[in-house]
Amino acid sequence: MTPHDLLHPANWKPVKGYAPGVAATGRLVVTAGLIGWNADGEFETDDFAGQTAQALRNVVAVLAEGGARPEHLVRLTWYVTDKREYLASLAEIGRAYRDIIGRHYPAMALVQVAALVEDRAKVEIEATAVVPVP
Repeated sequence: MTPHDLLHPANWKPVKGYAPGVAATGRLVVTAGLIGWNADGEFETDDFAGQTAQALRNVVAVLAEGGARPEHLVRLTWYVTDKREYLASLAEIGRAYRDIIGRHYPAMALVQVAALVEDRAKVEIEATAVVPVP
C-alpha cells in the first residue's frame, strides 16, 4: 500500500519514470540537495551515472534518519550540470534508480544548471517524502 495517491489526469498521455503530481498526508521529511560523494565527503567517480547512484543512496540514507523509506518519496528535484550527459546515461541511471529507489516514481523535476557548488559534482538531488502517520 502506498502512503499517497499519484495524480495523473485521465485525458493526459501516460508518462514514464515520474508522476505528474502526488497527494499525501503524513509527516514531512525533506533532504538538502545531495550530491554523489560518499559519507566521507569524497567523490569515488566522475562518471555521471555513478555520481547519480551515490546521490540516490545518500537520499535514501537521509530519509532513513527521518524514518522514511523510498516508497514515501513524493517529489525529487534533480539539478544536473549537463543534460546531454544525463540523457546519454539514462539506461544506467534507470538501473541504478530501480536498484536503490525501486519502482516508485514520484513527482520529479530536472533542471540543467551552470554549475554546482562542489566543482566535481555533476548532479544534485533534493527529496521530499511523506511518512504516513499511524
